[in-house]
Amino acid sequence: MRSSKTIHVISAHAEGEVGDVIVGGVSPPSGDTIWDQRSFIASDQSLRNFVLNEPRGGVFRHVNLLVPPKHPDADAAFIIMEPEDNPPMSGSNSICVSTVLLDSGIIPMQEPVTEMVLEAPGGLVRVRADCSNGKATRITVQNVASFADKIAVPLEVEGIGTLTVDTAYGGDSFVVVDAESLNFEIVESEAADIARLGVRITDAANQQLGFTHPENPDWNHISFCAFCGPLESVPTGVASRSAVAIKPGKVDRSPTGTAVSARMALMASKGQMTIGEEFVATSIIGSTFTGKIEAATSVGDRAAIIPQISGRGWITGIHQHMLDPDDPWPQGYKLSDTWGA
Repeated sequence: MRSSKTIHVISAHAEGEVGDVIVGGVSPPSGDTIWDQRSFIASDQSLRNFVLNEPRGGVFRHVNLLVPPKHPDADAAFIIMEPEDNPPMSGSNSICVSTVLLDSGIIPMQEPVTEMVLEAPGGLVRVRADCSNGKATRITVQNVASFADKIAVPLEVEGIGTLTVDTAYGGDSFVVVDAESLNFEIVESEAADIARLGVRITDAANQQLGFTHPENPDWNHISFCAFCGPLESVPTGVASRSAVAIKPGKVDRSPTGTAVSARMALMASKGQMTIGEEFVATSIIGSTFTGKIEAATSVGDRAAIIPQISGRGWITGIHQHMLDPDDPWPQGYKLSDTWGA
């Protein structure tokens, strides 16, 4: 087999959402910080195109690049590549990365608990992994500081009318809508409609509301739309179903760790959650993340929380992505049947 490029990947998913991890074949990108390296990958596009575009990728795939950490406290660092963006942080991807690091032996596993620090583009995240029989069975991540942005503001969506929405940051930026008001129960049969409408709502929110992170002006847009079901009281706190629409038009199979963090920040600002309480979020396929508010903090002049998210990850395979020197599509391709206009 001929190949002018070979990239080594361990594939994984966290509660249903794919989060592959590049473990070899790619040199660390240029940049003095992990954020700078993230920005290089986002602007250069060549690695993104190779692993995310067809025929090697697709709209369902997220890929993480392991790089040496820049922070002295970090054990490893990772850069997230999603279909349309390179976000500051991702809950499902951090769970996939942690699972791959431990289950593959890149970081030595200690049973029954392994603790480590990962460096994401958005900052340090502390990880506690419950481990048994050589498997990381549950990953708990202390996420970056999360905060509410706008609460109960009007948003005009063509063909729908005026919605009342919130916006928030949980390691990525969200517009949050009430699923019931749009007649969604958040079940699998609704996935296509949620995906399509979610992209329209996200586009409208960027045009009408906008977002700028108070400490990172480079992050100046809303990435996702979170459709949130009604809250239910449970002994440890609250629970709810939710679904996040991801550009170019898919639904997160997991409960979306950054959305769990953003929603807890909103609930804290509304008096619906307090420090120490838990939030059980159920995805469109029935998988769950458990969130918890660990502490209060601030981001710039914003009141914020330190959120914790917990879920499970599994390795699904080992791949070597190759490039035949005669392949006429070395950067892959996208078609509007799955990638949108």
